[in-house]
Amino acid sequence: MQYGKHALDMLSSSQDSLRLGWLEQLFSSAADSYGQEDVEEGIRLQFAVKLIQSVNPGVGSRKVEHRFKELQRVRERMRGLTLDNESGVKDHVENKRLIGRNERVNRQEFIEVFHDFCTRPEIYFLLVQFSSNKEFLDTKDLMKFLEAEQGMTQVTEETSLKLIQSHEPSEEGRQEGYLSLDGFTSYLTSAECQLFDREHDTVCQDMSQPLSHYYISSSHNTYLIEDQFRGPSDISGYIRALKMGCRCVEVDVWDGPNEDPVVCTGHTLSPPLALRCVLETIGRFAFVASQYPLIICLENHCSLQQQKVMWQHLIRILGEKLYTDPPSEGETYLPSPYALRQRILLKGKKLAPGSDGEDGEVSEEDEGAEMCQRMKAVGSGVAAPGGNEKDMVQKSVSLTAVTQSIPHHPLPKRFQLLKELSDLVTLCRSVRFIDFPTTSKSQNPWELCSFHESLAVRLAGESPGEFVNHNKHFLSRVYPNHIRIDSSNMNPQDLWKCGCQIVSMNFQTAGLMMDLHTAWFQQNGNCGYVLRPAIMRQEVSYFSGDTRDTVPGVSPQLLHVKVISGQNLPKPRGSGAKGDVVDPYVYVEIHGIPADCTERRTRTVTQNGDNPVFDESFEFQINLPELAMVRFVVLDDDFIGDEFIGQYTIPLECLQPGYRHIPLQSLTGEELPHAKLFVHVALTNRRGGGKPHKRGLSVRKARKGRDYTALRDLGVRAVDEVFKMAAPPLREATDLRENMQNSVAVFKELCGVSAVANLMQCVLALGSRVSGPDGAPLLLFNLLDHYPTLEPQGPLPDVLRRVVSTYDMMVHASRAVMELSDGVYDRILQIQSMAMEFHEKLQSLAAKEGLRGRKVSRALESFSWNITILKGQADLLQHAKAEVQENMKQVHDAALTGNLTKESVGVRRVRSQTRRSQDD
Repeated sequence: MQYGKHALDMLSSSQDSLRLGWLEQLFSSAADSYGQEDVEEGIRLQFAVKLIQSVNPGVGSRKVEHRFKELQRVRERMRGLTLDNESGVKDHVENKRLIGRNERVNRQEFIEVFHDFCTRPEIYFLLVQFSSNKEFLDTKDLMKFLEAEQGMTQVTEETSLKLIQSHEPSEEGRQEGYLSLDGFTSYLTSAECQLFDREHDTVCQDMSQPLSHYYISSSHNTYLIEDQFRGPSDISGYIRALKMGCRCVEVDVWDGPNEDPVVCTGHTLSPPLALRCVLETIGRFAFVASQYPLIICLENHCSLQQQKVMWQHLIRILGEKLYTDPPSEGETYLPSPYALRQRILLKGKKLAPGSDGEDGEVSEEDEGAEMCQRMKAVGSGVAAPGGNEKDMVQKSVSLTAVTQSIPHHPLPKRFQLLKELSDLVTLCRSVRFIDFPTTSKSQNPWELCSFHESLAVRLAGESPGEFVNHNKHFLSRVYPNHIRIDSSNMNPQDLWKCGCQIVSMNFQTAGLMMDLHTAWFQQNGNCGYVLRPAIMRQEVSYFSGDTRDTVPGVSPQLLHVKVISGQNLPKPRGSGAKGDVVDPYVYVEIHGIPADCTERRTRTVTQNGDNPVFDESFEFQINLPELAMVRFVVLDDDFIGDEFIGQYTIPLECLQPGYRHIPLQSLTGEELPHAKLFVHVALTNRRGGGKPHKRGLSVRKARKGRDYTALRDLGVRAVDEVFKMAAPPLREATDLRENMQNSVAVFKELCGVSAVANLMQCVLALGSRVSGPDGAPLLLFNLLDHYPTLEPQGPLPDVLRRVVSTYDMMVHASRAVMELSDGVYDRILQIQSMAMEFHEKLQSLAAKEGLRGRKVSRALESFSWNITILKGQADLLQHAKAEVQENMKQVHDAALTGNLTKESVGVRRVRSQTRRSQDD
């Protein structure tokens, strides 16, 4: 309350503020608009409420109206006190009757209530901070804010002026080029200041890589819209999934009445759908949300006679959209999503080569076979899809009986497959998984395995590295356990971290798991395909999905999140909380590999859902940024039955830096009207070596305590000799990178800014401290060189002398990176190339050295580890070079923005890269 009152007091004390002038004009205009001759009489209460809501649409009309009437009651009491005892009572009663009938609001009341409901103190203090205590931002102030905080590039005064014209409500402010508090609030709450980077609204990833290199949005039993056993089937399930960008739908086909196949889950109470209707719907909506290939998982349980009808439906309805080209001889990779645009792929069983135009016998679909055996285990109480529906309803089947009668490893049955149907399956042939050694030798790129959830999770726990390597070449599909009768969902990241591309979700079930799935696929234009992390795609690389340490070759990032405030937080649905107020608090969750999964929470703000101020900061180390997501969850501490207010989930790659608003979503994914969180976000490199991890990442310490990543011995002499050559350039690479980053950190500290700040903020902060007694700057930047120099303009106090020497050290370390990194980079890659010559013959070399069994596996794993380290350290060195270029551009532009430059001909703004580009 004190925080907000201070802001109001500061505002109200300024009689010539832009806001007051604008509000008086707004009030007068409202009176004119509604035909009121005397503006001093006030405006109608309902019009005043609408004016308040036009600026703050999240506030309830009853709440505003109540506040106006409170002020009116105070006014009436004050008037009553001025009346004398004889005639005053009568006049007071008459006056009160007139006020109650007309419900007028005068200018003073309107301005006071506007202050109450449309002033956000946290934004006001931010404005004052960047405006040097003015009550508005001029174009130069706004430039500083946009560049230093919001990460915008190539900002000019024209950019600022254009933004002011768009968001400043007062005519005076627009004419003078000033952004008032209300204009600043309008900008910060606009779509351009949301947390999600709008560059990801369209496809922004490379779509030319093999299909197996992508995560693919997938639905399970797409036709079901409730539970898996009794719930209804509906065409809307396909429409909803396809409109959400789903690229893999499931069609379980069974013999139907009148020789027409139907779609349903076998041996359950869910009613069937006509196959032709399902295919017509898929054909109509297949490419509405995405042009990239759609996979239909065809679970075939039909007789040969109805298979022929199925084939006819597929040809007639989907026609040329079906991709039927057979894979090329010797093909080692699948085509890319780009090459398969507007095409439909069938996933299903295929006859063995040499069937010569005849129908043949194949094993039943893995998932279908399991489902059949599970449901048949219930007994005769459930009829087949084509059976008597009345009998199905009359015989009750307990869910307990279903789950208790499930065999763990059902054996696949055999069935006859129509040759014409087999020919439609080309790039997604279903095969049974045996084990990783077998698949690596016998599986073709156009063949995929379907794993039930339990098996996939077990493999992820027992053989995470092998699972990742398997998925470098082959598509893997994971479907939910059938004990999930309620259509609950598995955590997709448990399988994504092992590289599994197709993790099938029950789209009809809202909650955390579906939030993660939906948010994940928004990062590439919601096209249903997301490129997997590079370390999961490279032919030779080491990555284990269960890692709880840093990832070799990947630079950890520090995510800084400040939860500032919330706005218009509703009462939880279904809550029995006392009254209409909430006691909100916020969880910030990180989802990713096990090393990254964590959560932090803010304090509770009691009885305030309108504008609770949390003002709490958290820091998270993200070890694999490409697979990390951030989830904000708002909960109510004063609840009975339901505490969930809203959530927002976003991939780390989509975060925009700076001050951002987050639109909260309901449990079912709809945006909550006007409900937001206000946060500040920054992402920085992890600085320094830190302590070595207890396991996983091997390190060696130099004399001065710096940690160097160590390569592993294979026990194969010729290969180990090559890797030993890499030790010196790896040390040089680490020294170059960390010397530069540490010198930047020291300079920031001396300038009085936090490690979260960038160099532009650092230089701008320095600008406020370098003025001499006469107001002239004691330090100026010379921008004629690629490395701006910081030159004294006279005698300096000790602190500024240290600033100059620290800056010179930073430039020296930065110059070393630019001048030496290419040579070190080339040496590392040369050694990596030499080592890769041993890759194909590594097993035979290990055998010659006398290695057997597990020792050979360890040698192969160590080889992949070393290659990953070499490539990773080389990439980090290139990133350091890009970081230096960005740093120097920031210093250059900040010197111009802060008027800290020597007059130089030809000096202009040179910053042209986004901060994200250095990480691409």
